[in-house]
Amino acid sequence: MNALNQFLFGYYPYICLTVFLLGSLIRFDRDQYTWKSDSSELLRRGQLRWGSNLFHVGILFLLVGHGAGLLTPHFMYEPFVSAGNKQLMAMITGGLFGLLGFLGVTILLHRRLSDPRIRINSKTSDILLLVLLWLQFALGLATVPLSAQHLDGSMMMKLAEWAQRVVTFRTGGVELLADAGWIFKAHMFLGMSLFLIFPFTRLVHVWSGFATVGYLFRPYQVVRTRRTLSPLSSVKPAAPAPVKLADAFLEPGKTTT
Repeated sequence: MNALNQFLFGYYPYICLTVFLLGSLIRFDRDQYTWKSDSSELLRRGQLRWGSNLFHVGILFLLVGHGAGLLTPHFMYEPFVSAGNKQLMAMITGGLFGLLGFLGVTILLHRRLSDPRIRINSKTSDILLLVLLWLQFALGLATVPLSAQHLDGSMMMKLAEWAQRVVTFRTGGVELLADAGWIFKAHMFLGMSLFLIFPFTRLVHVWSGFATVGYLFRPYQVVRTRRTLSPLSSVKPAAPAPVKLADAFLEPGKTTT
């Protein structure tokens, strides 16, 4: 069990991050035409509107919340909020937006499996991704009642310290998870696995979402209209000289007198 924990939470995170970064770069370099979200809106719009909006609102908040909550050092927020209050805030907001995301991905999964037109146009990776996201949301919601059993924030501090040790390449993070329940570990493992499959699915369009910030700083686009490109258009060409009807049937260079 110690060897398994060492692999899953000591080595596996770096495998996932390496595939996530290098795989995304290679796919963008080699297969840019597959770099898209593959929307099925044209096939059926009704459920997509509700499912997609709920899912994106939930998962975007959770991504920002998990990133800030796990990677922010304790000394930066300790003067303002205690570990217990931070955990309580994470349980409330995470549970709320987790529920929104869970409802959204449930609608999207039902839509993709129940509609024959969408099902036949779906890739295996599309269905697998939705199933993994559904399980991940379910596991995340399952951690809320478990977290309520220790409101002192001790487990949250251990999880945050593990994540910070991973991204700063420090050892000793695996030992911090010795007392974590299997639901927490399953939630962490599945979350890392989503980064592992990221470059091989439609999730790559997330990069394009972040790249849209570049539009705020791009130079102005210069557009020239025909009005500015053709200042000589107002000059009319000279009318051709009149030709006698008889001259049209003579050899070149000869005219009638």
